[in-house]
Amino acid sequence: MQAVVNSINNIVWSPALIYLCLGAGLFFSLITRFVQVRLFREMLHLLFSNKESERGISSFQALSVSLSGRVGTGNIAGVAAAIGFGGPGAVFWMWLVAFLGASTAYVESTLGQIYKEEVDGQYRGGPAYYIEKALGWKWYAWLFAIATIIAVGLLLPGVQSNSIGNAAELAFGGERVFESAFGTISYTKLLTAIVVVSILGGIIFGGVKRIAHFTQVVVPFMALGYILMAVVMIVIHIADLPHILALIFNDAFTPMAGIGAAIGWGVKRGVYSNEAGQGTGPHAAAASEVGHPAQQGLVQAFSVYVDTLFVCSATAFMILITNQYYVSGVDAAVSGGLLAADVQANSPAFTQYALESVMGGGGKVFVAIALFFFAFTTLLAYYYIAETNVAYIRRTLRFPGGLTILKIGLMASVFYGTVRTADLAWGLGDIGVGLMAWLNIIAILILFFMSNPAIKALHDYEQQRRAGVESYSFDPEKLGIKNADFWKK
Repeated sequence: MQAVVNSINNIVWSPALIYLCLGAGLFFSLITRFVQVRLFREMLHLLFSNKESERGISSFQALSVSLSGRVGTGNIAGVAAAIGFGGPGAVFWMWLVAFLGASTAYVESTLGQIYKEEVDGQYRGGPAYYIEKALGWKWYAWLFAIATIIAVGLLLPGVQSNSIGNAAELAFGGERVFESAFGTISYTKLLTAIVVVSILGGIIFGGVKRIAHFTQVVVPFMALGYILMAVVMIVIHIADLPHILALIFNDAFTPMAGIGAAIGWGVKRGVYSNEAGQGTGPHAAAASEVGHPAQQGLVQAFSVYVDTLFVCSATAFMILITNQYYVSGVDAAVSGGLLAADVQANSPAFTQYALESVMGGGGKVFVAIALFFFAFTTLLAYYYIAETNVAYIRRTLRFPGGLTILKIGLMASVFYGTVRTADLAWGLGDIGVGLMAWLNIIAILILFFMSNPAIKALHDYEQQRRAGVESYSFDPEKLGIKNADFWKK
């Protein structure tokens, strides 16, 4: 199974996808004149300027739902894997893909807002919706919807829960084991799986509003707490900070780490973590109540900064500054760091050992708790995204019990992922991320050359902003944007 997954991954994550992610980010950065820098203050202002309604959630709630999907196990275990397999230089490429990806996030999230619909009293939208309405390619929209349901409903949840299980086992011990149909499992992992699945079921059966209200409280709290811990560790090792920065930048281009490995792992884990271009962000963006589509696009661009430049950097600095890592070379040689190669890089172990070196045994427990919140809120976001795509399919093909099947399938995936090995879970997750990224980035690039709706919306918003309007409005017909039926009403 692992060999099959690795073979598929080599095809999906070929250099072509890596260059597509970086190229699309650079292209949209140039086209928007680096909107991620020019309108940074506007992003902060918009975070709290829109309120929820009966049909939609607020910009901040949409940001929280989106961040709950972005800020997950990729920020802890994913960064560790990038360093373990790509070297410290991979961190630079994660930063670069985040900076450029912020413009891609603006484009896809604005499209999600422009082409959203009201379904059963709630706003729904995402790549499947804008692919059908803007491109007119219903077959391609269905392809994205089905790929997304499989990816976020079955493949990716196992990655999140696997990291929760591994962190719990490392923190609380995994000596007591038993034999099962899944192989040898520790009682710690089994108990963790039961707890996670039980809480998850209670929330996802409560609907979108419950997810939004839960994430708007938990996400800011967990992200700030984690970053604060990283700041404390950096202050303790402040004398080593210049050396760490030099290591990251030098290693990003040196043959020692292998430029291909650094770029490949940096981009792969960067896209997995911040999800820019992957097509997940537009689902939450479409659910928000805003006066102009560009507003939520800007808020979603800011979420990429929070994810990679803040949270991922916090993890990278904690690992590198305490030297709790290793770099596995092409010939299985190990260089750099204090850890031996028998520590799993595709797990939270690097981060847990880093904190343990400063906090003692409490470090592993802190990471286990942080990872629980990070990964758990990501599972909620995954469910919401999958539900939105099921709702899209049900517009054409109504089948009884579809959402119930989705909920049970996702919870089964979470249980299975918690007790299985990390490499298999990450391999399946990478396939899901890669397929969505291929389909979505190609779509938004074609959309730009066909009708350019996201850029038209940006120009319209900036004109109104310069004019100092008190209340923003959006008229798609005036801008030559077709099939934006929600905004025409």
